[in-house]
Amino acid sequence: MISINNVTVTFSGNDLFQDISFVINPKDRIGLTGKNGAGKSTLLKTIVGIQPVDGGSITIPNGVTLGYLPQQMELPEGRTVMEEALTCFEDAKKLEEEINQLSTQIATRTDYESESYMALIHRMTEATERLELLGGSKREAETEVVLKGLGFRQTDFTRQTSEFSGGWKMRIILAKVILRKPSVFLLDEPTNHLDIESIQWLEDFLKDYPGAVVLISHDRTFLDNVTRRTIEISLGKIYDYNAPYTKYLELRKERRQQQIAAYENQQKIIKDTEDFIEKFRYKPTKSNQVQSRIKMLDKMERLSVDLEDNSSIHFKFPPAPRSGQIVVKATHMTKAFGEKVILKDIDFQLERGEKVAFVGRNGEGKTTFSRCIIGQLPYDGELKLGYNVSIGYYAQNQDELLDLNKTVFQTLDDIATGDMRTKVRDILGAFLFGGEDIDKKVKVLSGGERARLEMAKLLFEPYSLLVLDEPTNHLDIRSKEILKQALLKYDGTLILVSHDRDFLHGLADTIYEFRDQKIKQYKGDITYFLEKLKLQNMKEFEMQKKNDGGNNNNGGGNNGGGNNGGGRDGVHTVSTNTNANATTPAPVSSGKEDYLQRKERERTLRKLKSQVEKSEARIAELEAQQETLQQKLSLPENQTDMSLFEQYEELKIQLEKEMAYWEDATMQYEEAGGK
Repeated sequence: MISINNVTVTFSGNDLFQDISFVINPKDRIGLTGKNGAGKSTLLKTIVGIQPVDGGSITIPNGVTLGYLPQQMELPEGRTVMEEALTCFEDAKKLEEEINQLSTQIATRTDYESESYMALIHRMTEATERLELLGGSKREAETEVVLKGLGFRQTDFTRQTSEFSGGWKMRIILAKVILRKPSVFLLDEPTNHLDIESIQWLEDFLKDYPGAVVLISHDRTFLDNVTRRTIEISLGKIYDYNAPYTKYLELRKERRQQQIAAYENQQKIIKDTEDFIEKFRYKPTKSNQVQSRIKMLDKMERLSVDLEDNSSIHFKFPPAPRSGQIVVKATHMTKAFGEKVILKDIDFQLERGEKVAFVGRNGEGKTTFSRCIIGQLPYDGELKLGYNVSIGYYAQNQDELLDLNKTVFQTLDDIATGDMRTKVRDILGAFLFGGEDIDKKVKVLSGGERARLEMAKLLFEPYSLLVLDEPTNHLDIRSKEILKQALLKYDGTLILVSHDRDFLHGLADTIYEFRDQKIKQYKGDITYFLEKLKLQNMKEFEMQKKNDGGNNNNGGGNNGGGNNGGGRDGVHTVSTNTNANATTPAPVSSGKEDYLQRKERERTLRKLKSQVEKSEARIAELEAQQETLQQKLSLPENQTDMSLFEQYEELKIQLEKEMAYWEDATMQYEEAGGK
C-alpha cells in the first residue's frame, strides 16, 4: 500500500537513514523500535511529508489516507472538547453539503438517460458511501465513545480545551485522529499521556481496526499486544521482523548468533582455502585443484556481521541513608483545589524499604499526593515524614523545571557540591552526554535527552526515599530496562507513579489504585492488580446493567474515572482506606467449579509442557546434526562439496522453524501459568 523506496535522510552532513526500503501493507500492525535519536519519529514525518527525503521516494496510492499523531502538537483555543473533537469531521460536513446540492440537482432534472444525469447519480452514490464510512449521522455518538474511552467524562465535553494540560490536549488530538478513520495510523508515542485503562482501550481499538497501524512506543506490553511486525532502526539501517516486540528480541538475538556463526565458519573456509592455494600454487600436479579453489573464492558471496549499537545509559543510585521504619504516614488527609476535592480522608503508611506504585486514571490524584509528600502542596489533615527521610523527586513535567537556556553541563554543575563537582562529566557520560553534547542548550534536547538529564540530577546526593513521577515517558526501551535494574538494586524506599505495565512488573510489590478521591491497596504486583481490576470492573458493569434495566451506555467501559484534576496532568488523589469506596470482588464460582477448572488447567498445562519438552528435544537433535556438519565442512576435502552446504542450509531452516514453534509453545505454557 505505502512503499518506502531507498530513502536517505541526512542531518548535519550525516546520514540518519541510508537507502532504507520497506512496504506498509493494508492490515499491517508495525512497531518501530530503536534507540532515542535513531530516527523513528523522523521516519513517520517523511511518510506524512513533513520531513523531506534526501534520496529515494515514498509512494502513497490515491485514496490512502493518513492519521498522524506527533509527540507534540498545539490545539487552537476557543472551542469545547466536543467541538474540537468534531472538527475532524470537516470532510463529512463538506460531503453533506455536496449531497444536498446533488439531491437538489437530481430532483430538478428530467433528462434521465443523459450522461450528465448518470454522472450525478454516480457522484451521489460515491459521496453517500464515503459519508457513511466517515460516520454519517452517528458522528456525535462515536465521538462520545472515543472521548470516554480515552478517559474524558461527560462533564468534560463542554469544557474549553484551554482548561486542560498538554497531556489531556494530546488525548483530544488522538481522538480526532481515531475518528478520522484513516487507511493508516502513524502514531508517535500514543501512550505517553494515557492511564492504564485508556491504554487498554486503545489496544483493543487498534487490534480490531480494519486499516494499517504503524506506531512508535516504549511500552513493551503495548507493542506486544498491538503489533505483529517490528521494524528496528539502528545505525542508519532497518531490520524487518515478522513478529511482535518480545519475539523480535529473541529472533534478533538468534539472527545475530547465526550471522556470527556463519561468518566465522566462512572465514575458516576462506583461510583454509587460501592456505591450500598458497601451499600448492607452484605444484603442477595440484594446478587444477588450485584453480578450482581460486574460482570458488571469486564466486563466494562474502558474509558480514551487522554492526550493533550497544550504547546505553549505565548508572546506579547512591546507597540510601537509613531512615526510620515509618517513612511516610498520612492520617485523615484531604486535598482540594478550590471546591474540587481530589483526595478525601486518606490514611496511608509507607515503611522503610517498600517499593510501591501509584496507578489509576489521570486526574485521580497520584501526582497531587506525591507533591504533598515532598512538600510542594498544602493539604488538610496530617501527613508526616519519618526520621531522617530525605527525598529525591523526579517530576513528569521536567520540561517546565529545567532551565532551557542552560547547557547540559551547567545544569548539573550548578547543583554539584564538594567532590561531586569533579564527577559531573563522568555522570553525563553515563547518561550518554559526551563530547560536544555537554555544551548543548537544554532547549535543543529531545524529550528523551531531557528525561535522562533530569534523572542524572538524582545521583548527586543520596536519598532515603525516591518519588518518581512517570520516569519512563521519554526513555527508550533499553534505557527503561537499565533504570528498572538500578531501581531494583536501590536499597531505599520507592514511590513510582507510572502507567507502564512492563516497567512496573517485578519492581513494585504493592499497588495503590487512585479512584474517586480514595486509594485502594493491592498487596501484589501490577499483573495481580490488573487481573483484580478486570474482575472488579466486570462486576461493576453487571451491577450497573442490572440497575438501569440493561441499558448501560457508559462509553466503552469508562467506570467513573477520567479527568477530574482541574485540567492538570497528574493532579490526582490517594488513600489507603479500603472501605466504602473500595469494591471487593465477589466469589465467581462454587467449590465444584473451582475443582473442575483447576483440573482442566492442570491438563492443559501438562499438554503444553509436553509440547515444549518435545520441541526442546528436537532442537537439541537439530543442533547436534548442525555441529556434525560444521565439523565436516571445516575439513579441506569437503570445502567444494556443495551438497554439504545445502544440507547445512536445510538444517538451519528446520532449526528456525522449530525455534519459532518452541517460542509459541513456551509462551502459551507461561501464559497458562506454567513455570
